[in-house]
Amino acid sequence: MDDQELGFKAGDVIEVVDATNKEWWWGRITDSEGWFPASFVRLRVNQDEPMDDYPTHLEDAQAGEENREGLGLFLGPGLPCKEQMRTNVINEIMSTERDYIKHLKDICEGYVKQCRKRTDMFTEEQLCTIFGNIEEIYRFQRKFLKGLEKNFNKEQPHLSEIGCCFLEHQTDFQIYSEYCNNHPNACIQISKLVKVNKYVFFFEACRLLQKMIDISLDGFLLTPVQKICKYPLQLAELLKYTNPQHRDYTDVEAALNAMKNVARLINERKRRLENIDKIAQWQSSIEDWEGEDVLSRSSDLIFSGELSKLSHPHARSQQRMFFLFDHQMVYCKKDLLRRDMLYYKSRMDMDCMIVIDVEDGKEKDFNISVKNAIKLRALAGDEIHLLCSKKPEQKQRWLRAFADERIQVQHDSETGFSLTDVQKKQALLNARKSHLAGKPKAVTRTYYDFLMRQKHPSLPSAVPRQQVFMLAEPKRKTSTFWHNIGRLTPFKK
Repeated sequence: MDDQELGFKAGDVIEVVDATNKEWWWGRITDSEGWFPASFVRLRVNQDEPMDDYPTHLEDAQAGEENREGLGLFLGPGLPCKEQMRTNVINEIMSTERDYIKHLKDICEGYVKQCRKRTDMFTEEQLCTIFGNIEEIYRFQRKFLKGLEKNFNKEQPHLSEIGCCFLEHQTDFQIYSEYCNNHPNACIQISKLVKVNKYVFFFEACRLLQKMIDISLDGFLLTPVQKICKYPLQLAELLKYTNPQHRDYTDVEAALNAMKNVARLINERKRRLENIDKIAQWQSSIEDWEGEDVLSRSSDLIFSGELSKLSHPHARSQQRMFFLFDHQMVYCKKDLLRRDMLYYKSRMDMDCMIVIDVEDGKEKDFNISVKNAIKLRALAGDEIHLLCSKKPEQKQRWLRAFADERIQVQHDSETGFSLTDVQKKQALLNARKSHLAGKPKAVTRTYYDFLMRQKHPSLPSAVPRQQVFMLAEPKRKTSTFWHNIGRLTPFKK
């Protein structure tokens, strides 16, 4: 804690000395003075009440005494404690919302508008990376503020009914997901640009022309991320000081749950986007890959494991590694010697499959006895796959995974979640770079033939003849094949 910050605990009564700053007040507790956050304390309603008795009265007031007349005597001629606190919270919500709108306007008019004029400095792709969909957020927040103003009671703020505004726009708040996911890329792009002086001077000129406070651009762009996280906190505080009999109570309670769901949705989408790099890297490690990329249809790995697979027309049992993504399931074959190496075999379209829990015993389609089996049957056509696990617990886990995959696909459809082409392209590009850096690419036959045609390589004349032959002769690496075979052999002579 800073030397000038005032330490306090729940129940302490702070004497406010200076409240000119809206965010931080200067206060005094007995012999200690310092700054403290205004949002962490609640205002005493009756300033004439002795300080020694105030904590006791405050506890009684917050406990909701039945005798409101006696409580009114403690509070004096003002509003009852809970209603006064609701007034404070309502006023804070309205004040911060107006400030936020001004903040968004400054960014859109002070930075975005000016940057668009300088096509010699910024490409459209750079502007999309830096500012994301902040203009869309600005348009939405202006509409949202109009709704709040319409339901705000200026004469008696505690009677305001603003819960319905959050419920009306709960799906609109999901546009913050795109902004929050893009924000790390925006910070990276800005950090690259400010290494060049002309961009530093340009951003500073934008700030000064718009008469904005002395904060860097990345600091301004952080505000929407903080704002969407603050709504559940504000609504929780509002619900705390709203009587159950209040007309707004039900809506505020529902609004709090809705905004919590929005926050969860944003976090889930952020996790999904962080996972696409891992999926792209996984695909690059699979040998003999065929067909479209996993990211063309999927964005999340639901479950994976080893199963025995039987398919028509060949009813032979094959051990395969299965990877269940949303919309599809990929299966691979393990290398006989290098068990960590996987070879692509095929995939199944889960949108066209029905999952059937097969009882132990005789299976009709394959005419064999099975145990711990799951059947995947195509909705159209004769495609049938039988998957068998070693243990009943594994079978149940796979059944849950198949159910989770369908739920996630439906949820993505309802919320409109999908990967953009830019996100897919960037993830695949990063995976290829990482793969090439970690694994040297084999020399192709064409390039090998080209090397062999070079009959007169240029060598320094100072190199002795014998050394030239030694350099030209390829060094053979000792083969570990027989060693591996010997190690795997179950008996010795």
